[in-house]
Amino acid sequence: MKKAVRMKKGIKKFGRQIEIQIFALAGVMYLLLFSVIPMFGIVLAFKSYKITSGIQGIFSSDWVGLKYFKEFFTDYRFGELLRNTIAISTLKMVFAFPIPIFLAILISECHNKPFKRLIQTASYLPNFVSWVLVYGISSALLSQNSGVINQLLVKLGVVSQGIPFLTDPGYFWGTTVVLSIWKSSGWWAIIFLAAISGIDSTLYEAASIDGAGRLKRIWHITLPGIKGSIVTVLILSIGSFLGGGMVGSNFEQSFLMGNTVNNATSEIIQTYAFKMGMAQGRFSYATAVDLVQSVISIVLVIISNQVAKKVSGEGLF
Repeated sequence: MKKAVRMKKGIKKFGRQIEIQIFALAGVMYLLLFSVIPMFGIVLAFKSYKITSGIQGIFSSDWVGLKYFKEFFTDYRFGELLRNTIAISTLKMVFAFPIPIFLAILISECHNKPFKRLIQTASYLPNFVSWVLVYGISSALLSQNSGVINQLLVKLGVVSQGIPFLTDPGYFWGTTVVLSIWKSSGWWAIIFLAAISGIDSTLYEAASIDGAGRLKRIWHITLPGIKGSIVTVLILSIGSFLGGGMVGSNFEQSFLMGNTVNNATSEIIQTYAFKMGMAQGRFSYATAVDLVQSVISIVLVIISNQVAKKVSGEGLF
């Protein structure tokens, strides 16, 4: 009897929340279709699968164990791929990670509302520009012969000829970091702005009465107040260290801006796996490469979370 009453109450409550439940169901279905079900494809990393065998081949292909993992670790390009992936992600962590925090603080400290809205809008609009368009814009600006920036530098006498920003391997890492900062910093700053808005305003008032200047208020109130958000974003960034990093997408940048000339510094693990799978049809090998990257990412999240909890008392879980 009690179970029946609770069930009726549950049905009525569900009916009152039907709109919310539909939104929640849509999210669950998205995760199932694009995150959970594709996990079954991991089995390909341990099988000798060929696309010609179709879906049935997933079940009937021969087991090869760790063959493809060994092949990847002994590949002559493994060291280069690992170096490029770590270097690009590290540069973004060092130079791009602090920028959204700094930008959020600057916007929050601006008291001119029209100017504040203008800066905030202008900073996060580039996030909605696809990397394909970003590459087109960067080509128009940075092309060695016809790029606007290079033509300006030559006319000003700064350089005698255009700088090969997009082709010289030595410029690739710096170019990708700068473009990532421009494209994504404003969007990530929204997270820190939301955290700043949650800080009790009376703390700033009390600090002002005690004679604390703006810099001291930022150091002793703002930064400690958004520490949790900083730690969370940092952990997520470390988790995607071999994938994309917090700011920008390593894969899209490297795939679009990489070419045969700058390949020595532009090729990363993700683009390598994509080319192995889609261009050469080696789906099992590509799956093994991606699986290695995913496992390392999970380990990095766990380790960084434990370190953050011990150092700052804040963690993701």
